[in-house]
Amino acid sequence: MNMLREAGCVTTPIGQVFPVLDLRVSAGDLELRGISDDDLVTLGALAARGIHAPDRMPFSFPWTDVAPEELPLNFAQYHWRTRADFSPASWVLNLGVWWRGELVGVQGVTTSNFVVRRTGETGSWLGAEHQGRGLGTLMRQAMCVLLFDHLGFTEITSGAFVDNPASLAVSRKVGYRVNGTERYERRGELAEMTMLSLGPGDLVRPDVPVEVSGAEPVRRLIGVAD
Repeated sequence: MNMLREAGCVTTPIGQVFPVLDLRVSAGDLELRGISDDDLVTLGALAARGIHAPDRMPFSFPWTDVAPEELPLNFAQYHWRTRADFSPASWVLNLGVWWRGELVGVQGVTTSNFVVRRTGETGSWLGAEHQGRGLGTLMRQAMCVLLFDHLGFTEITSGAFVDNPASLAVSRKVGYRVNGTERYERRGELAEMTMLSLGPGDLVRPDVPVEVSGAEPVRRLIGVAD
């Protein structure tokens, strides 16, 4: 570091280069924040320990259908790709979910042509050992507050297979409304997905205050800064 300074080089924190890494959303004991490379290692190991029963597949893209030893690298590569491809034209915002200081999952949103469309689709997962405690609802609520109040969304969509009642229950608690169905191929068979939509006035906000920091640089990054 001293040699760099003596040579006239200036080091810039990575959060200034990619502001998503400095984004923070807190709601009581829960925090969403940007995912570092070290966090990717922790999350990859968490995912490899299990997210869902082997005979079920809750994801439209079956990214967990690999050997546990392959999943950590696949997981990190996916997140690296989303960083590399991030632009106002198309972006994926993934935030790590911490509960009382422990990294327990991921909450994200995917969108394209956002400057005009102002909509995107949420997606999330929790490690199996952290499910069933209401975290799925709170992390989605916190994410929706960020999107509506700080990043300029006017609609948020989601979807869940009809045999995933836990995810559909979370959507109902947050205020999403059913918006049709779609048909998917899942593990070689037909599967029906319930599509959902949420507007700002329908959002059921959490009982605890939601505090956000680092949103303005992200707004500039996605092209919607005032």
